Amino acid sequence: MAPLDSANTASNLFSIGAERLALLGKHHKQLMQGYLDGFIDESAFSEGALKKLIAARILWRPDEQQPLALRPLVSELIASMVADENRRQINADVAEKLEQIRNRVQAYRDAQYKGDYSVAELQLQRLTEHVHDLSGQFEEAIDSLWHRLNSDFGFVSSLDDKIRENERAQKQLRRLLDGLDLLDFTELIELSEGNNHLRKLLVSQLQSQLSSHHSSLLEVQKRLVELLAKFRQQQSRSLLIANMAAFLRQHPKYQPADYPNRSEVPTLFNQAASIKPHAAIALDNASERQTLAELVRALPRHTPVTLLDTQSANFSALLQDEEIAARQQALKTDVENFYLRVIDQGGKLSALSYLEQQALTWDSEIWLYQIIAEYQALPVDEKAMFAMLREEAPASDFNSLLLIRDISISLQAA
Repeated sequence: MAPLDSANTASNLFSIGAERLALLGKHHKQLMQGYLDGFIDESAFSEGALKKLIAARILWRPDEQQPLALRPLVSELIASMVADENRRQINADVAEKLEQIRNRVQAYRDAQYKGDYSVAELQLQRLTEHVHDLSGQFEEAIDSLWHRLNSDFGFVSSLDDKIRENERAQKQLRRLLDGLDLLDFTELIELSEGNNHLRKLLVSQLQSQLSSHHSSLLEVQKRLVELLAKFRQQQSRSLLIANMAAFLRQHPKYQPADYPNRSEVPTLFNQAASIKPHAAIALDNASERQTLAELVRALPRHTPVTLLDTQSANFSALLQDEEIAARQQALKTDVENFYLRVIDQGGKLSALSYLEQQALTWDSEIWLYQIIAEYQALPVDEKAMFAMLREEAPASDFNSLLLIRDISISLQAA
C-alpha cells in the first residue's frame, strides 16, 4: 500500500502545483503590476479569480483595512528573477537547513533499515534538493552582493550613501561567513557513515561548492575594503573643499596672503623641496680649456678589482645569511623572554613598555609584529593560556582605518 499512497500523493502535488503555476501565468500582467505598485488592483480581476488566487496562497490581505497584496514569498521570487536588489531578501538560515538535512538523513537510513527502498529513494531525492538549496542560497547571496557593488554603489547621491551601502554589504557578508562557519564537515562525515551516496552528496560535492563560495566571499570582502578606503579618502577631500567653500561664503572679501614673500611660511604651504643650484663648465670659453684639461687629468681613476677566487663571494653571501639568521634568532629569543616574563609576572604586560625597560634595540613595529607572529604560532592549548589586547587608534579624523599602537599580553584566568 505504501507505493500506491506515494503515487497518489505525488499525483495530487503535481495537479495542485500545475494549477497554481497556471494561475500565475494567466494573471501575470496584473500580478506584476501589483508587485510594482505594492498592492493589487482588485478591479482588474473577477471575483472567482480573486478567490482562486487567495486560495492558492498567491495573494493575501495583511489587514482588513488594507488592500490585497502579493504574499512575501511570491514577491521574493519575482525580485530574485528580475534581480530587484531593493526588495530582494536573502534567507541564509543555515541552522534550519542543517536540521532539515539531519532529519532527511535519518529518514533515509530508517527506510533502508526497513527495506523500503522506494521511500529511501524518495528521501534521498529530497535530501539532494535540500543540499542544493543550501548551496544555492549562498550563490544567490553572493550574486546579490556583486550586483550591489556594480549598481547601488554607482547610483547614489552622495559619499555618505555609498559608505552606508558599503556597511550594509559588509554586514550581509559577515552573516554569510558566519553561516559558512556553521557547516561542520566532521559532523557531515559522521552522518554519511560509509554510505557512498551520502558521502558524495554531503562531503565531496558540498565541500567543493562551499569552498568556491568562500573564495568568492573573500573577493567581495577585498573589493568592499578597497571601495571603503577610496570612499573615505574622497570624503576627507570633499569635507576639506566644503569647509573651504563655507569659509569663503562667510568671508567673501577674503584674499590669500602672498606667502612666497613672507619670512615665515606656514607648514601647510611650505611643502616644496629646496632648490639646489647646479654649476656647469662653459665649454665655449677658449681661455678655460687648459684649466678644464688639468681638472680632468687630476680626476682619480677607477681601477677594476677582479676576484681571483669565486668562493670568496659565496663565503660573503653565506656570512650575510648567517648574520640575518642570527639576528632573527635573537629577535625570537627576546620575544620568548617577553612571554616568560608574562608567565612569571602573572599580570598584564605591555610590549612597548617591556621593550623600553629592557633597553632592546628592536624597531617597535618589528617588535609588535614578532609578538603577534609568535602568538599565532602557539599550539591551541598553549594559545588559550594567553589573552592578547590590542590598543588601536584611527589613522586620522577622516580615516577610520585602525592602527595598532601597542599590544598587552596577560594570562587567562583558569
